[in-house]
Amino acid sequence: MFYRYRFLIISALIIIILVVSGAFILQYSETRDRVFNRTVMVNYAVAHDVSQPLVSIPITNDKDEEGVLSRSFYPDFVKEKDNIDLSKSANLQLTSASVEQTEQGTKPSPEIVASFDGLGEGFEGPQGTARFRNPSDNSLAVGPNHIVQIVNSRMAIFTKKGALFDTTGKVLYGPVKTNNVFRGFGDADKINNGDAVVRYDQLADRWLIVMPIFRRLSHRKKEQTEIMAGELVHISQPAVKGQPGVAELLYQPPRPTPEEIEAETRMRALMREKRKKRKLQNEQGPYAICYAVSTGSDPLGSYYRYEFLRPLFPDYPRPAIWPDGYYVTTSTGDNVIQKHAYVVEREKMLKGEDAIEQGFIIDGVNFIINADLDGKQLPPAGAPSIMMATGGTQLKNIFEDDGIYVWKFYVNWDDPSKTKLEGPEKIPVAPYHYLGNGQLTECVPQQGTDQRLDAQGDKIMARLVYRRIGDRESIVAVHSVKTSSGGGGVRWYEFRLDKNRNVKLYQQGTYAPGGGYRWMASPAIDAMGNIGIGYSYCDARHFPGQRFAGRLSDDPPGILTLQEAILVEGEAAQTNTKRWEDYSQTAIDPVDDCTIWYVGDYIKKGAEGYSTRIGAFRMPGCSGSKR
Repeated sequence: MFYRYRFLIISALIIIILVVSGAFILQYSETRDRVFNRTVMVNYAVAHDVSQPLVSIPITNDKDEEGVLSRSFYPDFVKEKDNIDLSKSANLQLTSASVEQTEQGTKPSPEIVASFDGLGEGFEGPQGTARFRNPSDNSLAVGPNHIVQIVNSRMAIFTKKGALFDTTGKVLYGPVKTNNVFRGFGDADKINNGDAVVRYDQLADRWLIVMPIFRRLSHRKKEQTEIMAGELVHISQPAVKGQPGVAELLYQPPRPTPEEIEAETRMRALMREKRKKRKLQNEQGPYAICYAVSTGSDPLGSYYRYEFLRPLFPDYPRPAIWPDGYYVTTSTGDNVIQKHAYVVEREKMLKGEDAIEQGFIIDGVNFIINADLDGKQLPPAGAPSIMMATGGTQLKNIFEDDGIYVWKFYVNWDDPSKTKLEGPEKIPVAPYHYLGNGQLTECVPQQGTDQRLDAQGDKIMARLVYRRIGDRESIVAVHSVKTSSGGGGVRWYEFRLDKNRNVKLYQQGTYAPGGGYRWMASPAIDAMGNIGIGYSYCDARHFPGQRFAGRLSDDPPGILTLQEAILVEGEAAQTNTKRWEDYSQTAIDPVDDCTIWYVGDYIKKGAEGYSTRIGAFRMPGCSGSKR
């Protein structure tokens, strides 16, 4: 009888196994997000010292570290969807088109008070010339007397008109390899992958350079160990005897439930098997990320330097200044929906003291970014750092959403068991569709060539900016979206924080006047609460260049009321690669708290590679002291 019905019996057993397995996978996935994402990683610096003055460090011309592509690779089959009906996902009676601004504002455009070429093709400084890698990965920091620029693997320092210099834009230093600031220090001494980012900490009058290491390093006798089931705090070991760090860390965190421990134990077993199959376990070491904090206000002076190991590929670092730490999120090439969210001890690093970093590895999330402080008015004491991300998942062919997702990152340096990450919370917004269906796709058309450019449309772009004015706390975010006409626009938001630190949408809009493509934007908020946004622009009559628009704080909501200012017109199309910038960046001037600096790419006529243009804008009526 068994043989007669064995097919039916076996089929039934298979169905039962599949149902039970599905239930376990669902439970495992949910429990993993609760347990794994809340484990606090506490890392010692594996190296720590103070450098010579930057101008005294010998310049080398050895080749950059090659063979590693930043930005995780997406297959070529990801293409733009046609005729998407975004109204089906309408939220709060809004559609994507209903928040589009199709006409320029009528008020005078922001005043351009400075404009000069930065690093790029044809650039020459005291250290000669250089070959610049694509994309530029533009990063800019502005202090009282200096401007520091980094493009991927090269850096330069310029004068800024003020107390020390009578002109803006004169090259004082560069072009040099970005890792020259780490010469003779740790693993960054020999590796110059790029993607480095610079910030000016106006609260302390210091400079911060963050540089990731994309190459796996050799194993160490003591390095970051695997997170074990049930851990709420995971403490790395000092790399060498006497390693700088916290001398003693004693915690008694609450234990998770038996069900959570069992589910995570199963998860860890699956992860170990996966690593064995990929031949990663016991064969390749960790990655790393390095910090350099200037010892004083002069960017040409000495730096306190730190290196921390990272278990995942630390791509796309996004530093943010916050009173209780330097927050840095990164993506990873091991699993592109897995992200680092870390913070390092700012107060100790400003003094060159032993320091640690704390953070989380977050699964199933888009590119996240922490709010970066504009101005000197601080958030309330103990206020968490706010992190945000767009929705959707490019790898799962989900290119649209109707929410921005928010986390609150609370750090406790005295007791890391009290460090926590709350979220994500969905903030409903008008529906949006990624421009170009996300990153590493060919999206933006150019005149005179079939080569299209990448839009990085799946992420909130640098910077996510925070500004407090009196009791009002605002956060502004931007990303690149598909417009109803089929072009590209800058979706921007202003969020407000209430007294309970809850994030509320205050206003939103998509800036897309006259059609064409506006993309890869970066915002800032000046001392009056005015919002300025720089971005790339091109259409059928204009090569890719850089423009700037904005609004005053008391203007009608959802509109950039100032006419568009042209920082630089492109003179040719980019034909050697689809990668365009990867990001641009704003920086607020610390002297008047009104001038908004901005950097982006353009192509000169007859050039093979990009040039960068650095500009400074002032919004009408800002009461800071003019330069």
